[in-house]
Amino acid sequence: MSPRWGWSRRERGAAPTGDVDLTTAVGSVTLPNPVLAASGTAGHADELGAYVALDRLGAVVVKSLASEPWPGNPAPRVRETHGGMLNSVGLQGPGIEAWLGRDLGRLLASGARVVVSVWGRTVADFESVARRLADGLPAATGPGAVVAIEVNVSCPNVEDRRRMFAHSPTATAEAVAAVGAGCPMLPRWAKLSPNVADLVEVAGAAYGAGAEGVTLVNTLLGLAVDVEHRRIALGSGPAGGGLSGPAVLPVAVRSVFDVRAAYPDGGIVGVGGVSDVADALQLVMAGADAVAVGTATLRDPRATERLVDGLARWCRAEGVRSLDELRGVVHG
Repeated sequence: MSPRWGWSRRERGAAPTGDVDLTTAVGSVTLPNPVLAASGTAGHADELGAYVALDRLGAVVVKSLASEPWPGNPAPRVRETHGGMLNSVGLQGPGIEAWLGRDLGRLLASGARVVVSVWGRTVADFESVARRLADGLPAATGPGAVVAIEVNVSCPNVEDRRRMFAHSPTATAEAVAAVGAGCPMLPRWAKLSPNVADLVEVAGAAYGAGAEGVTLVNTLLGLAVDVEHRRIALGSGPAGGGLSGPAVLPVAVRSVFDVRAAYPDGGIVGVGGVSDVADALQLVMAGADAVAVGTATLRDPRATERLVDGLARWCRAEGVRSLDELRGVVHG
């Protein structure tokens, strides 16, 4: 576990991947390298393009979108904690149709490989947003491409007393299947919550419903108190927020390890607390095919591109020619 939240001098600066093969695949989706910009911190369009070349990343996972615009939670929405931050943004977004008309073209023009993250409050919502996505996908716009859908099941399920879809294998499978029915032309990845008794069981349900990959993991549930004002610190009140950042890394590594052990052939995107090359390698060695970077980009918007360069540099220094040599290596 890395004690740092940042980049060492050895990891800074640009370095071509050169003779190191960082190519990876999540299910049927082949990516030039394993580094993704994570949903929630990469924005809805090409916001990170001012800092990094988006076509150099494995993919950009956009902030989760619903079938209709969603206002999210009241402010304050973010609070820094020891080793990370709490957020209660509440899935704010413009809705899938506005995103298709306003934002997707800019992303594709940048050359980015795009993963569209979607969410809903009912099973029908998941199918609706997926169907609207399928109807609105352009045949070709710029050099980029939409390569997959991330089914964000870590959201309240109003059909199950507002319990998260991801807390139930059955509800998770229903959401994943609904997205497949609405948009059958794109591979699906299910973004799962660590706040469950048996994550492996939920992952199995997602795979069984047609997901080619699972994203492990979303934020941990947390709460913070404003001691000075003697009240809950976030505008969401007792609902609290999601903990992200370096403190979450060991949870993500454990989750990836367990799911890889149970499903050797399933696609896995590891996410949670990646701050440097060593953190990313922990997830890869535990079994992740790709690694998404989220909270670190809030401190350093160039974190993703630096990670691509840093991985290539580390592999070259260690005599590693291909990412395949490292993936899941701790499983023996």
